[in-house]
Amino acid sequence: MSRKAEMGRMTPIGPMRPMRLLSLLGLLLGLLSLTGCYREPPLHLYDPENIFIEMPFAEVRLDLYWDYKDNLGINYDWRAEWYYGMDDENGPGWDDEDKRIFGELEYVEPSSFQLRRYYTGEEEKGKRLYRLMDSKVGRTFRGAFEWGYWDLLAWNEIKTLDNIQSLRFDESDDIEKPVIAYTGEDRSASVYRSPRYQLAYYEPEQLFAASDRGIGILRDLRDFYWNEVEGKWIRELSLYLEPITYIYLPQVILHHNKGRVSLVPGMARLTGMAGKTSLNTGIADTAAVAVAFKMRMKHHKKKFGEDVDIIGGRLMTFGICGQNANRITRTEESFDGQHHTLDLLMQFYNGTDSTFVFDVTDQVRKRFKGGVITVELDMDTVPIPRRKGGSGFEAVIEDYEDGGTYEFDM
Repeated sequence: MSRKAEMGRMTPIGPMRPMRLLSLLGLLLGLLSLTGCYREPPLHLYDPENIFIEMPFAEVRLDLYWDYKDNLGINYDWRAEWYYGMDDENGPGWDDEDKRIFGELEYVEPSSFQLRRYYTGEEEKGKRLYRLMDSKVGRTFRGAFEWGYWDLLAWNEIKTLDNIQSLRFDESDDIEKPVIAYTGEDRSASVYRSPRYQLAYYEPEQLFAASDRGIGILRDLRDFYWNEVEGKWIRELSLYLEPITYIYLPQVILHHNKGRVSLVPGMARLTGMAGKTSLNTGIADTAAVAVAFKMRMKHHKKKFGEDVDIIGGRLMTFGICGQNANRITRTEESFDGQHHTLDLLMQFYNGTDSTFVFDVTDQVRKRFKGGVITVELDMDTVPIPRRKGGSGFEAVIEDYEDGGTYEFDM
């Protein structure tokens, strides 16, 4: 057989067909690759190392916090009433000594936080199966999450001037229970010997909290986005921090003092305030306590041109009992059933001292988110105690109202 005939036998179409089909398929795939298409990452493959969550914290500023409607539906500007802290020709209102005693007048933006993550499995807002505890500097956190539903809770780390912390946290082993913030009892003697408030409690430091429930980290990657730089699917969550301790600014304005009251020993009390609060809900406890705080006397301040002496300070509290003040816009929405008094020890020029007790119930109820509490006292109506070495008297002023100078008989 000739080689030409042999080659003719060896080239039937049958044996060559599969190779040609494979070549055509390869060519087709190559052409497709030239069109600019690319493969998306797998949508439903679970890789616990690559599921991350980014949680930015909201910034909290005092100016926004104080901008709210008072009981009359009018914006309340506390600076217009804050004579103790007002700048005048005698120097700055909130000076270096005030900062040393009380700290900053306004809230200080927190920079580090505690974060709690509670896993509820496949049930949204279900029973918590376990808890993850994290500490974080800065307002962004990333961590691995299991598929399912989660509850989140965050609060700020506490910073103090003297590195002594009054706030305490009750975080139970039972993860279904809320985290409770509270302070301990001040063991100093009661300024005003009230049967109900024999002891006062320390004021808390500034505290912000945020919580959310039923957050889905689901396999269909709902609400996730693909981060091409990191090569990860990421879900962004937002928790909004709110203050759950509130700043009160008490001031006692002494008219016609003429040196009668020379100083204040430094301690005062505000009664009828909540003694603890829930970080999960922001709702304060229903049990009322007296809160101890410091006050300082400033001489020769100006109020509408009048020379006055002012006793003032800054007080932080858990707020009105049974309330989350962030959810209240008007006094009518508050259900405060407590009586509030401002108890203050004053020392006279002759070395005697007396306790003054001012009823400030109406003012505290109007300032349910904190604010200025003002008492005006005409010292021409106050007799000077004569007994040395102890309290001369206790002056209880009932139903004190805003504005004017209150006169009382002794």
